Amino acid sequence: MMRANARLLTWTFGGAVVGFLLTATFPYSPKAYAAPATRVFNGDAGLILNFVKPDKTADFEATVAKLNEALKTSTKPERQAQAKSWKIFRAAEPGADGSVLYVFMIDPAVKDADYTVSSILAEAFPDQVQEIYKQFAGAYASGQNFVNLTLVAALGN
Repeated sequence: MMRANARLLTWTFGGAVVGFLLTATFPYSPKAYAAPATRVFNGDAGLILNFVKPDKTADFEATVAKLNEALKTSTKPERQAQAKSWKIFRAAEPGADGSVLYVFMIDPAVKDADYTVSSILAEAFPDQVQEIYKQFAGAYASGQNFVNLTLVAALGN
């Protein structure tokens, strides 16, 4: 009996630690941390996980279209490089709490380039940025997760 209780305690404690680490690393709520003033990737590549309300996917995708336009029409070399390495995917599986998961995959990350969507939109559409960003922000169910990635291995190369 004592051995069974010790095993249960070990599993319970271990599960709590894993749960804490996952929550600390990948918080679902935008209230879980303060957003940085700029979004710069320090690693080789990066991911931004976007949790969008199911009824707001059209708004989110309209903003993505404006983001694409802003990057492609920019005269700044870093913005043009960002346009070439930034891909956007929509997951087939539901995200947290039934949200729609959009993944921004940046590979390679442009060193020292700011990936803050509002900053990019403000450069290209200064007169429209408030309206565009309001639509973008209103589409979120539970915010973003920003993930810096460092290459460990390139399989098949």
